[in-house]
Amino acid sequence: MLGGDAQAFEALYDRRQGGIYRYVLRMTGSPSSAEDITQEVFLSLVRDRSDYEPSRGSVKSYLYGMARFRLFRRLQRDRGFVSLDDQSADDTNDFRSHHDPFAEVAREETIELVRQAVLSLPEHFREVIVLCYLQEMNYADAAEIIDCPIGTVRSRLARARALLTEKLKLLRALSNETGAKVQSVI
Repeated sequence: MLGGDAQAFEALYDRRQGGIYRYVLRMTGSPSSAEDITQEVFLSLVRDRSDYEPSRGSVKSYLYGMARFRLFRRLQRDRGFVSLDDQSADDTNDFRSHHDPFAEVAREETIELVRQAVLSLPEHFREVIVLCYLQEMNYADAAEIIDCPIGTVRSRLARARALLTEKLKLLRALSNETGAKVQSVI
């Protein structure tokens, strides 16, 4: 790929594009931002392929690092605006629970509560949750992408889990309160 082999680039793109897209989507909550940043990462890779130095880390870490840089630049620019109305590109119809519409509604409400809670975390906590749990990376890969020690990833994850637990309890309580008000109106 570094030598200009188009097939090698296509193979790399096929292998890494989905992960980069999901990482950005889960960090921003915006499919359009995820598409834009993913496209920017791979265009930059083609345009500036000589910037990659294998001695400094893996291609995977390099791509996630480029995505991370663009992501945080965009978050800084759009500070304070995170749309919770966009539907995740990963949201698909789950055929397993169509037989029980109430179970499907409850499942979708739970997913939305978790999504809101993750998006409301401070960026450095959200990032470790997204990388380690949603992208299923090990601590070493996450540490390499974030450029911090593994211990920092572990401590951020512990704090992020505690914050998520608090936020989910609060969001669940608010959801239940709203549901009770709707039921009383009906």
